[in-house]
Amino acid sequence: MIRILLACGIGASSGFMAAGMRRIAKEKNLDITVKAVSKSEVMDHTGEFDVLMLGPHFKGEVPQWRDQLASTGAKVSSINPDDYATLNGEGVLDDAIKVFNS
Repeated sequence: MIRILLACGIGASSGFMAAGMRRIAKEKNLDITVKAVSKSEVMDHTGEFDVLMLGPHFKGEVPQWRDQLASTGAKVSSINPDDYATLNGEGVLDDAIKVFNS
């Protein structure tokens, strides 16, 4: 199982993205959970996710989040801006799986 947490400013855009990702994961019969929160809530979910995908506007914060979450084993990346803009759940899901396996 892969547990993915999406985080953006207030969680609205990532909420739509998470729904699309869950649909694709179900269609592909993947054992994946996807949850969306606002960036300010990420630490409230420590230990509940394997991959944190930040909205593209927070790409510069990826190293800081990697350091902050290092003890949990969670991997951190940012969402591709094109996938984010088009709510391409399949693209973000594929990227999150790659991050998990890296």
